[in-house]
Amino acid sequence: MKIRITDQNSVAVSKDMYGLFFEDINYSLDGGLHAEMLENRNFEAVFAFGKKDDFGTVYDGGYGWLVYEDNGAGSFMSFDSSEPVNQVNPHYMVFMGRGEKPSFTNKAYDGLYMQEGKKYLLSFYARPAEGTKEVHVSVRKDGKIAAETEVLALQAGWNKYETVLTAKMDVKQADFVVSLEGEGTVCFDFFSLMPEDAVLHVFRRDLTERLKELKPSFMRFPGGCIVEGNTLENRYHWKDTIAPVEERKFNWNRWAVHNNNEATGFSGPYPHYGQTYGVGYHEYFLLCEYLGAKPLPVMNVGLACQFMSTEKVDIESLEMQEYIQDALDLIEYANGDVTTEWGKKRAEMGHPSPFHLEYLGVGNEQWQTDSVNFYGRYEMFEKAIHEKYPEIKLIGSSGPDVWGGGYFQAWEWARKAVRTNDNLVYAIDEHYYVAPEWLYDNVHFYDEYDRKIKVFAGEYACHIPGRAGRMNCPEANTLGGALAEAAFMTGLERNADVVALASYAPLFARMGYTQWSPDLIWFDGEKSYVTPSYYVQQLYSLYRGSRTLQAQTDIPADKEKEEGLYVSATEDEQGKVILKVVNHYPEDRQIEIESTVSGIGEGKEYTLHCISGDEELRNTINHPEQVKINTKQDKITGNSVKVPANSFSVFIFF
Repeated sequence: MKIRITDQNSVAVSKDMYGLFFEDINYSLDGGLHAEMLENRNFEAVFAFGKKDDFGTVYDGGYGWLVYEDNGAGSFMSFDSSEPVNQVNPHYMVFMGRGEKPSFTNKAYDGLYMQEGKKYLLSFYARPAEGTKEVHVSVRKDGKIAAETEVLALQAGWNKYETVLTAKMDVKQADFVVSLEGEGTVCFDFFSLMPEDAVLHVFRRDLTERLKELKPSFMRFPGGCIVEGNTLENRYHWKDTIAPVEERKFNWNRWAVHNNNEATGFSGPYPHYGQTYGVGYHEYFLLCEYLGAKPLPVMNVGLACQFMSTEKVDIESLEMQEYIQDALDLIEYANGDVTTEWGKKRAEMGHPSPFHLEYLGVGNEQWQTDSVNFYGRYEMFEKAIHEKYPEIKLIGSSGPDVWGGGYFQAWEWARKAVRTNDNLVYAIDEHYYVAPEWLYDNVHFYDEYDRKIKVFAGEYACHIPGRAGRMNCPEANTLGGALAEAAFMTGLERNADVVALASYAPLFARMGYTQWSPDLIWFDGEKSYVTPSYYVQQLYSLYRGSRTLQAQTDIPADKEKEEGLYVSATEDEQGKVILKVVNHYPEDRQIEIESTVSGIGEGKEYTLHCISGDEELRNTINHPEQVKINTKQDKITGNSVKVPANSFSVFIFF
């Protein structure tokens, strides 16, 4: 078996080729990347329910909070909004403590995880009403105190109290306990407990470093369906997130009603899933900066999620202009001088220099219908944006798949429209969650695409039948699925002149809180692990090259799938040749390499990075390295290299 490498038909590989797509699904943000350890910290939680075109919420501000059984007998809590800290999030707890040391506790998802010697920043607002004016906070497990504050003396009126908890021991699933030093009534609001080592004081460090190790070139955010909402009121309001955290208006999460049905009263398993916006647009921009990734925010075009709602803003209305203005204001927030209205707000948030926004998504997963008229909406956004900011690269949509009528119609519209406006759209966002067979069958999917408009493979993943789409199913992330993705990605790389951007989805999943499987990174309150798919994304990103080379096997086209060998090649700026090989075959193979490109030949050294093993192999929270990248140095012998069975291999020749 032979691979021939030449520099014929070489095209540039976009420096932005591989990136991230972040959406708050699977408790990815609150309970995940957001380092906040407490749940429903501002007492604004709601119980969400409903079905298409009929969604609702019921206030449930006590969710996650309970009177502490050990020393709270006779105590009770209520929730009020008559004398709030602020009017944006008006609800607060009124705790009426009875007994010697009445206490209450927070669910904190699965309880608190702490490491001995590590510091945790605690803050809360309190207002004493009657009786005691002293409060004590501790973390407890099995009768032991793992961390505690000194007794805090409360002043009259609402005040913010800040202190540090230092863990005396390692502890898992511990209780967060707030105690009064005697009987009395005290009002509380806006609790926060966060590790001192949180990245940028807001992001959970291990999860953030997982992202950084992918070396992403861009990050698309905040969604996804989150952008649209199940109702327009439920959509992501970016301006609500540019404020002090206490003044960011709580919103329920569109995924709170996922997997609902009539038998459960149309409520899903996670009806309290909410968005505190502790991470808002400013923090997303900061995260992009930290990761070295270009921001790619997505704007709502006056449409609620088309799967879940027919609600829309009239395209001719003044309200539609507000949505367009939101996009213009966002660009000004990201790029504007500090003398502009929104550039000044950015500076007030602590970042006077611009964020250098280059890309903007217009709509999420929209498709054209007579009533929706997505194309008309897109054209209104494009005209307004490019009149003021012609340099912004706009991303369009082809809908939720790449085989339906909406997909073909979207491309027909775009290709026709760019004939008279070549700045109409930079790339079309394509989504496909598909079985392994589809990925192998469509390795050449982009070979015949028109090159005028770029493609953004914005959401894709291998969905193994019977596992994918299930809630809480880490078993969906197998090596076999990752190999199918790697094979398909050889086609993305070979067609780098049309595929400009690509990102796997979803990114994160919290164990036991997951609405969608598979996912790239799984975690609990203590630790995280990465999947075989993560390693595929990492290897493509780290070793992307700057221009393509032509890599062809001697396998006849009609035998490619049967033989299971898929290849692509690039050359980096230092002249190193990078060869990617997927061997979807149960046996090792010796591959002869024939090359007209310098640097490859008998005796030449190379580095090999490889993942391999049984197709059912996967990582778990307790066994996180059953699949991992193995690296070795070697030389070409007999003008050939060896690729393991069921493997994805990256050879760097030098």
